[in-house]
Amino acid sequence: MPALPPPITLTERAADRVKALMAKSDKPIMGLRIGVRTRGCSGLTYVLDYAEEQKPHEDKVEDKGVTILIDPSASLFLIGSEMDYVEEDLESRFVFNNPNETGRCGCGESFSVDKSKAAVA
Repeated sequence: MPALPPPITLTERAADRVKALMAKSDKPIMGLRIGVRTRGCSGLTYVLDYAEEQKPHEDKVEDKGVTILIDPSASLFLIGSEMDYVEEDLESRFVFNNPNETGRCGCGESFSVDKSKAAVA
C-alpha cells in the first residue's frame, strides 16, 4: 500500500519563519499547531499556536526541519494544503494555499469549504 502524502506541506519561507518563531520562544516548543475555527464573514479561519507537546489524535507533519501538529477537527479542511509565509510592505503573515477552499472573504481573513467535498480526492 503506497504511503499517503502529508496533509500539509511548507514552503522554505514558511519553514524558516517557523524556526525563527520557535527560537524566540521562552518555553521549549516542538513546533506549531494548526487549527481551524469558526470566525469571519466566510465562516472559517486558520489558527496557529505554539505546540509544547502532541495532543491525542493530532496529525504530526515534519517538513523542512519543522514540526507541524494538526488539530483533529481541522484535518479534513487542510488535506493537500501548502503553508507559505509572505512579507509585504506593511504586513507579513502565513498564507495557506488550500485546494479545499470554495470561497474567501474580501479581506482574506476567513474562508469557506463545501464540507461534502472537502478532502475528497
